[in-house]
Amino acid sequence: MRALTASPITSRDNPLFKSLAALARSAREGVHVEQVLLDGAHLVAAYLEHVGVPQRMVVSASALGRPEIARLLADSGAKEPAVLSDALFKRISQVATPQGILAVARKLAPPPVGDREFCVALEDVQDPGNLGSILRSAAAAGARHVLLSKGCAQAWSPKVTRAAMGAHFLLAIHERVDLTGFLRRFRGRVVATGGRGARSVFAADLTGDIALLFGNEGAGLSRTLLVAADEVVAIPMPGGTESLNVGAAAAVCLFERVRQLQVNAER
Repeated sequence: MRALTASPITSRDNPLFKSLAALARSAREGVHVEQVLLDGAHLVAAYLEHVGVPQRMVVSASALGRPEIARLLADSGAKEPAVLSDALFKRISQVATPQGILAVARKLAPPPVGDREFCVALEDVQDPGNLGSILRSAAAAGARHVLLSKGCAQAWSPKVTRAAMGAHFLLAIHERVDLTGFLRRFRGRVVATGGRGARSVFAADLTGDIALLFGNEGAGLSRTLLVAADEVVAIPMPGGTESLNVGAAAAVCLFERVRQLQVNAER
């Protein structure tokens, strides 16, 4: 990495720091803005790999000497990064123990959803950790689109982006979607996850163009969406547990689809 000529920013009155602090505050408070702070080496690296050059790189003074940070800066292709004192960097970082690097990037605008896709639709999934986990599983299982109802946690919030571990850059994420309207237009099969008594997910056909529906942590899917589904499935739980965390349930269903596709390919 080339030597940085700028001295670290140390004043809270610095215009750049004030703009970064405002962006961080908006993210924490759930205010909708067009930019996102990607905090930490993994998220920054994922953005560089799958999207490209961020709008700005920001590092802490003490992180400049770390080989991993130096490599990211060298690979980024971005203009010379802003360097903040450790104290100021900690003020805008979204984690308890900052890694010393973050990027400012525009949120990705999703392309339209086709009427025949493999997609995931979430109704009122409110826990950021659950939402991030589902996004990560959806990306790993090959989903292209994830649709979120108005009652879901904000997809680009700091907790969700950290839990998703870069999945945002592999998915088209649609927020504040009218899921009922979407299902009316969707021409593939709609498979909803329900409670006991539904057909086992392991006996259902999850291949082809399908929309997998998952509901709220406590209430599950609304009656409206359950009625709109072509099939309602459940995960067998012989151990007697009443329910699974929605993130775990989504992972089971998504990778049951992966398993079925592999079996079909081997025939």
